[in-house]
This record gives sequence, C-alpha cells and structure tokens, in this order.
Amino acid sequence: MSPVRTVTCPRCGKPVEWIPASRFRPFCSERCKTIDLGGWASERYRIPAESADSDDLSGSEPGDSR
Repeated sequence: MSPVRTVTCPRCGKPVEWIPASRFRPFCSERCKTIDLGGWASERYRIPAESADSDDLSGSEPGDSR
C-alpha cells in the first residue's frame, strides 16, 4: 500500500490527507472551502488576462476582409 499523500489547506495551512474520506480536499473543512469560494465570488481573487485587441472586438472572422 502506498503512503497517504498530504497536502496543505490553501486557506489555513493545516495538513489534509488526500483520501476519499477528506470530503473538502484540498481544504481541511467546509468552513475553509466556503471562505475561499466567497473570495472568488467577491472578486478578491482574479486571474490576469491580456487586454483584447481592437480587431478582436470588431466581430469579424479571421481572414475576413470587410
């Protein structure tokens, strides 16, 4: 049997065993999971994106010479 993998809860840093019994993995608890979800919902966390080119906003297809 292989050793149980342990990860760190992204919210509080507690160790979490990566097993089916750990219902909220990678979080240690429902509380940490809910706090993290709230952060995404309130836009506290953001994924950076590149700004759109003006060509992307024109609605024309690539290769379309309108």
